[in-house]
Amino acid sequence: MAEVHARRRRSRRHVAEINVVPYIDVMLVLLVIFMITAPLLKTGVDVQLPQEQAESLNSAQQDPLILTVTADGSLFLNVGDSPDEAIDRDVALQLASAVMRQQPDKRVLVAGDNEVPYGRVVAAMAILQAAGAGDIGLMTEPPS
Repeated sequence: MAEVHARRRRSRRHVAEINVVPYIDVMLVLLVIFMITAPLLKTGVDVQLPQEQAESLNSAQQDPLILTVTADGSLFLNVGDSPDEAIDRDVALQLASAVMRQQPDKRVLVAGDNEVPYGRVVAAMAILQAAGAGDIGLMTEPPS
């Protein structure tokens, strides 16, 4: 009788399996969330940047201050309450000055549309320089 009882104890083993179904469910929910939110992450104004072969900047640093000049000459700055609304030169200067006072080492870029006359891009650079930016970079897209 003791042998039968001992065999029963040995035959009862604990199953050490991990149930992965809940993990798959969570993964699929996260995938759907990322698919929905990824297109919303694009910020800024749509411009056709010139295509040139240039070295890309280190993206590990903080987001740069970008002054965008559209094909019609409108100015947009990626800070403030409404970065999607055109601003005039004085407002751009005030906003850029405020940012440069708070973060003097912030990277500063100009994104000029491919169709913008060179003088308008230079005027945008002058605004940023008057705001206190030392080094101003120009944004381009890699050639297709």
